[in-house]
Amino acid sequence: MNIYVLLKRTFDTEEKISISNGKIEDEGAEYIINPYDEYAVEEAINLKDAHGGEVTVVTVGDEEAEKQLRTALAMGADKSVLINTEDDLEEGDQYTTVRILEAYFKENEPDIILAGNVAIDEASGQVGPRLAERLDIPFVTTITDISIDGETVNIERDVEGDVEKVETTLPLLVTCQQGLNEPRYPSLPGIMKAKKKPLEEIEIDDLDLEEDDVEAKTKTLEIFLPPEKQAGKIIEGEPDEQVKELVSLLKNESKVL
Repeated sequence: MNIYVLLKRTFDTEEKISISNGKIEDEGAEYIINPYDEYAVEEAINLKDAHGGEVTVVTVGDEEAEKQLRTALAMGADKSVLINTEDDLEEGDQYTTVRILEAYFKENEPDIILAGNVAIDEASGQVGPRLAERLDIPFVTTITDISIDGETVNIERDVEGDVEKVETTLPLLVTCQQGLNEPRYPSLPGIMKAKKKPLEEIEIDDLDLEEDDVEAKTKTLEIFLPPEKQAGKIIEGEPDEQVKELVSLLKNESKVL
């Protein structure tokens, strides 16, 4: 089985993020595998263990993403591919990423592609579904369980606190949600093995794409941090007095009434 994982390098939202001139300062930011993509890597390894085959992790970005690809290899993926856009693109968006991945997968034959439900930096959730549409294969989002029997795939997906059961067929693209599995930590032997596993680097020219083919359709005007949270207020007095003051605050100060 040809199993592929879409991986994105994202900044760690648990660490301090600094903004300068409407952009994130890379030098002070910590970067990690997008957490939802870790579920995809783990499930890909589980599928390989159950059905055989090979797990390939693919990312679009620059050479800085090699660290995250090596981490995925240390988790148990077999090989990785970096589609390096550093010299060919100044800016991109979800459309750009999808067009590049479409060109890559037209040269390969995936049985299943796994991706994270969303990326924690932009949280659009567009890349997976849009790629499936371009490849003309079925897709199921926010999955929390998957089993494969031959060409038939049975899936459970999260639908706002409930579960929807879906039956579909391979080839297939799925996006992974929390609850699907518990991603493993890379072991020391896994880290050592990862150093010898293939990490292929290709460029846009290798995919027969021109810059115009992958030109972004959107533009980021500004990036800014949310305002600091203000201290709360304690309303004192009798219950009827508290209610009157609360209503007054909501109406006159917060202006939500």
